[in-house]
Amino acid sequence: MGPKTTENLKAAFAGESQAHMKYMIFADKAEKEGLRNIARLFSAVSFAERVHATAHHNVVFGVKPTAENLDSAVAGETYEVEKMYPEFRAAAEKEGEQGALTTIRFAIEAEKIHAKLYARAKEAAASGKDLPIGDIQICSVCGHTAEGGAPDRCPVCGATKEMFRKF
Repeated sequence: MGPKTTENLKAAFAGESQAHMKYMIFADKAEKEGLRNIARLFSAVSFAERVHATAHHNVVFGVKPTAENLDSAVAGETYEVEKMYPEFRAAAEKEGEQGALTTIRFAIEAEKIHAKLYARAKEAAASGKDLPIGDIQICSVCGHTAEGGAPDRCPVCGATKEMFRKF
């Protein structure tokens, strides 16, 4: 593929990925406002944007075997914990942005756990096995990730057990 087409599809992947998430956020807001059909519209278009992002990704990057995808996931989560978010935190501290500092702290704590979970999954996949894991609980306030049952209170943000979503 030519360099300009590659660049364009990478940009399209990023844009479609952001649109997917933005529309999911908008759908949640519309749902909370009781606007169910508008929420449904945002959700439907969000799914379409995900389809577009997936297609662009597959053309530019392809889809590797799970073991390679896990390498990528570990590297990405580790980069976020060790480099990206610390740099973002330093800028937010310098600018006195308390809201940003909170969301960055939430993300760092979750990404640490994600990297460890992906590393465990990589070990399992390397031996040709699936990851032995039970329920995965995600705090809908901060993204804290827990195995098994949800804690009574989130150890990162203090949210109650009811704020966790089970996967």
